[in-house]
Amino acid sequence: MTGRHVVIVGAGPAGLSAAASALAAGAAVTLLDAAERPGGQYHRMLPEEYGAARPGRLHHGWSAFDRLRRRVLGHPRCTWRAETSVWALERPEPGQPGPPLVHTLTGPADGTDRPRRTLAPDALVLATGAHDCVLPFPGWELPGVYAAGAAQALAKGERLVIGDDVLLAGSGPFLLPVAAALLEAGAGVRAVLEANPPATVARGWARRPWELAEQPGKAAELAEYTALLARHRVPYRMGRTVIEARGKGRVEEAVTARLRPDWSVVPGSERTVPVDALCVSHGFSPQLELPLAAGCALLRSPAGEFVAVDGDQLTSCPGVYAAGEITGIAGAPAARTEGALAGWLAAGGDPAAPALRRVRRNRDRGRAFAARLAAAHPIGPAWPGWLRPETVICRCEETDYGTLCRAAAEEAGAAPRVTRLATRAGLGPCQARICGPTVAELTARPGGDRPARPADGLPVAAPHRRPIAQPIRLGELASTPEAEPTRTSEAEPTRTSEAEPASTPEGPDTDPKESTA
Repeated sequence: MTGRHVVIVGAGPAGLSAAASALAAGAAVTLLDAAERPGGQYHRMLPEEYGAARPGRLHHGWSAFDRLRRRVLGHPRCTWRAETSVWALERPEPGQPGPPLVHTLTGPADGTDRPRRTLAPDALVLATGAHDCVLPFPGWELPGVYAAGAAQALAKGERLVIGDDVLLAGSGPFLLPVAAALLEAGAGVRAVLEANPPATVARGWARRPWELAEQPGKAAELAEYTALLARHRVPYRMGRTVIEARGKGRVEEAVTARLRPDWSVVPGSERTVPVDALCVSHGFSPQLELPLAAGCALLRSPAGEFVAVDGDQLTSCPGVYAAGEITGIAGAPAARTEGALAGWLAAGGDPAAPALRRVRRNRDRGRAFAARLAAAHPIGPAWPGWLRPETVICRCEETDYGTLCRAAAEEAGAAPRVTRLATRAGLGPCQARICGPTVAELTARPGGDRPARPADGLPVAAPHRRPIAQPIRLGELASTPEAEPTRTSEAEPTRTSEAEPASTPEGPDTDPKESTA
């Protein structure tokens, strides 16, 4: 045993794989997740109360995930904290070694008397994942307009369909598993619209084509989704998207249009489609609140900002590792590989272990896939042309596009903090988690990307920068943190009989039909 204590935030594919590898290296592991069960969005399934023995037919890699879940949560050195949010990371004093302290709350988000704990790990693995990126358009605030992830969560986790006549629109391969989940749950899907034209998608996927041979599971899954859409007679159209939703009280019709490669609308190509629900996704935004709170450096890429990591998944902060979608959007298989590497090294495992060669090679393939995905499904810079002055940008505070433009055009109001105070964009319940990146992009355009000039002693304003990462009541903040037990398990009743872990890093279990999304 290494004698190290590793805290892992996030129990999705990356976090669960990191826990398995850290346990294999001999560390004690505390695994935290805000959900009731591990698996994240990718392995979401019906609650146990529904009596479903197995997930749906298109739930790829479930058997391997279930084995991994039982092995990790049943391990005597794993402490599993479900429904636990990390509300703050407290950095060590300057000159002091080690990762930040981890402040947690356990219990339902709307519950009371949630126990507060403070963890002092030897190493911290951040695997917080990503959430849907939805670009605003006229009418997107209407009831019946859903983010793709929300629609998938309802279909996979509750068997609830968002409508009988659903239109999916946006960009990226994630639209395919969402359509599959809706169809499996009994929804009627009118069409799937990919905003990028065929030439853009083909150019991105065809770059360095020999790399595609290294991931045959992707082609198999694409063929499965294609066959499913064909069987249900669901058309898949490229170079077209939804630019407006209309309805009285809820969405009743969608206006679609053909797009140029820069996502500007082709005049005269507008079509009106009757729908009772609209499902939209324009990719993903990494959840960067905790990495920024820890002081991790970010890396800007064409696909957005992500946590910068080295070849060992180590961030710029000593003792803090990152894995999964916060380092680049590449899908569940790549996230599992990054998690396996991060967990092993965070636990003090041998960096020269022979098994790491295969893990690093698979990790590099995942990064290449992320670059290919970003090139094939970019967000065109002309999308703000869909907007009107009255288009709502911040749905929490109902701040419209015209108000944002007026504030950003003024020299005194162009600073991000001043813009937020003047327009209230990003000051609602979501605290800019959803609209923050969009508001930052839109307000930077009128000012010609003027660099922010923060006040002395303050960091540059950023949508994900917040000292309190999750809501906490004043009573909870004032309470005394509970003592954290060590090397115990509060996992599910099932336990493995293994006494000691393997002596090599746990590579992710593979499935020939693993998802790209």
